[in-house]
Amino acid sequence: MRKLKNEELNRKSVKDFRVSKKMPLIIVLDNVRSLNNIGSVFRTADAFLIERIYLCGITASPPHKDIHKTALGATENVLWEHVNSTADIVQKLQTEGVSVWPIEQTEDSTSLDLFQPEPNKSYAFVLGNEVRGVSQEVIDICNKALEIPQFGTKHSLNISVATGLVIWDFFIKTKP
Repeated sequence: MRKLKNEELNRKSVKDFRVSKKMPLIIVLDNVRSLNNIGSVFRTADAFLIERIYLCGITASPPHKDIHKTALGATENVLWEHVNSTADIVQKLQTEGVSVWPIEQTEDSTSLDLFQPEPNKSYAFVLGNEVRGVSQEVIDICNKALEIPQFGTKHSLNISVATGLVIWDFFIKTKP
């Protein structure tokens, strides 16, 4: 077995990426503090052709060396926008027909393994602050909540890990 060289991977150019059909998924970052986490989310969003990322509140925006360190250029490919209010963007997305789900432990949350996206529907997943998670104000206006099952002693996952898990799950369940 031989490790493939980068030029053998047949990856899209930035131009091809921009015009490619995207997965009907938007990622919303609610006051995420870690620049490395933000960069990792961009890189995962690039890998799975996510439609867009919203950076909300105190979430930093590119260009920044610490975001770039983990994004490795994905901030140039993935569409993104910084907005002041997570609640405002959630409400805007909902008026556009997007089903918005915080990734959070809530009453009546849907376990990720039981989640089944509706065909031909767009979704947005909201991921929260590394300490406080998704704000209650945002949870109150979301459609439903999605929870990643956990079986150890810790009550949460790193936001970049959680983002990777929910994007992968969505990809597997919606790919043609």
